[in-house]
Amino acid sequence: MDAAIIKELQITACKARISIIEGVHAAKAGHPGGSLSCVDIITYLYSKELNVDPKNPDMENRDRFVLSKGHAAPALYAVLAEKGFFDKSLIKTLRQIGSILQGHPDMKKIPGVDMSTGSLGQGISCAVGMALSSKHFGSGFNVYTVLGDGEIEEGQVWEAAMFAGNKNLSNLTAFVDYNNLQIDGTVEEVNSPAPIDKKFEAFGWHTIIIDGHDFNQIEAALKEAKTVDKPVCIIAKTVKGKGVSYMENAVNWHGAAPNDELAEQALKELNEQLKELEA
Repeated sequence: MDAAIIKELQITACKARISIIEGVHAAKAGHPGGSLSCVDIITYLYSKELNVDPKNPDMENRDRFVLSKGHAAPALYAVLAEKGFFDKSLIKTLRQIGSILQGHPDMKKIPGVDMSTGSLGQGISCAVGMALSSKHFGSGFNVYTVLGDGEIEEGQVWEAAMFAGNKNLSNLTAFVDYNNLQIDGTVEEVNSPAPIDKKFEAFGWHTIIIDGHDFNQIEAALKEAKTVDKPVCIIAKTVKGKGVSYMENAVNWHGAAPNDELAEQALKELNEQLKELEA
């Protein structure tokens, strides 16, 4: 990928990380760790991959995106705002009464959100239904979803995976945000889903393992996904809390908001990163 394009993606992702911190801090609640880990994936999808139009978010032939790990809504909101689906000023209304931006995505209120999610395992099930619909009616759109590594401990995920493999839903691509931390500890401590690739392959999927913060690897994986006649699972190794020093690989930032002092520190770090990228 051209270096200028990579820098543009990095700038967008960094701005989104700033919005994540601003939103969660303003709300005094939320899930910053898993939002910061998956934001590069979502940035790439909305910047380079998805056939979507911020000016016409409900166009019939658009590609669909489902945030199956719905608690990472701040990441989706941040990218949607960067792409012009709604005004960035709404970010600081996160979780406030009357705001369209609640703790989990709401498809009835938020432009660009294709599925309301939150109960883990249900998002990928909806994505599978969308992909089946596209195949059945010849609509031609593709479906993308992002799951958490803790989320795939849910049995419903594997029911959906089995169905997608049996129906050969080659228009479905799932990312697993593999940051190795969930609310109660590491995924190994709680209920390890490893080996993730072999499990998805057993259900008839093609799997790819990448660095989920490397835009070249994200692009290469999505190009590879188009060459196989199967649903594809991209296992993206990520860092929980990516971009904020004290949040990185720290389980206590799964579902906690920074206080004023820590928010100021996080924003200082991220703005310094942005300044370097824009230099």
